[in-house]
Amino acid sequence: MKLVCLIVVFYLTGIETVTPQTINSATRDSLITRRYLRNREYSDIYKENGDLSYISPRGELAGPVKYIINGRVTKTYMILAIPESPVAFAMVPDFTVKVIDEKSSGVRTPSLKLGGTLYFRLSKSISNYKYATLKFTHHSNGQDGEALNSNGTINTHDGNFSTNYLTVGYNSGRKTSAFNAVSYSLNHYGGFEWHKWFHYEKALKNDYGFTRVIYDFSLRRYVRQKENWRADVGLNYAVNAMQNYNAFSIKKRLNVETSFNYSFPFMNNVFLMAAMGYYGEDPYNIYYRNKYSYFRLGVSSGL
Repeated sequence: MKLVCLIVVFYLTGIETVTPQTINSATRDSLITRRYLRNREYSDIYKENGDLSYISPRGELAGPVKYIINGRVTKTYMILAIPESPVAFAMVPDFTVKVIDEKSSGVRTPSLKLGGTLYFRLSKSISNYKYATLKFTHHSNGQDGEALNSNGTINTHDGNFSTNYLTVGYNSGRKTSAFNAVSYSLNHYGGFEWHKWFHYEKALKNDYGFTRVIYDFSLRRYVRQKENWRADVGLNYAVNAMQNYNAFSIKKRLNVETSFNYSFPFMNNVFLMAAMGYYGEDPYNIYYRNKYSYFRLGVSSGL
């Protein structure tokens, strides 16, 4: 009888010991799974918040240079996206070419941007996401001619353009719950761009927006989790000292664009695009002295 009682005591003690361990193990596994899924979903947010690629017949309408077609290709390659880590890294190539409307239909000084982005997740929430970014970008046009002509004008034929810069940014957004299979997201980005620590074409000195404050806003609509349309507004303002331009020279310092991209149900991550804006400093490399308003039509994609 004593032996039976002893066995029962050991059995019950074993149950009390194993049960808390089982609960703790299940809780730990659940936390790991949630963190894994959270970081994976943030990787999707990083890519969705990247700029769209596009093809635009006639390019920037009303601009000073006439084009046959313009195209931009950019994509976020998530090189480091470990689900267990709140830090991620991506390579982000960004290439723009503009075919000039002339006899040879030439592509003058294509705009090539190569760089990488570090992402730092700052929130556990997916529906109210927050993260910071640190980007390094090299921007050049692949030319080796003198940037300035003998008369002091810009050499847009084969003039060299190159600069390197860092951008510190903060992203936040809110996604609504689906109602009748329709949901929305509001997305904000604020950034600060800095060039002066790195090599740049000497002709740009005192004549280029080396330091810019950036703000972008995007409203997006989803139908059955497919992006139906997005409306974007983006602006940036050069705040560094420039020869012949004071701090309030908006016509030189301000770049602004608003766009609307619509995807029909039969399209897969492709949109019809309409955009309009103003360049105080044309971002197309060596053409940076051009200032103009424009209108652009075409097809865009998140790739």
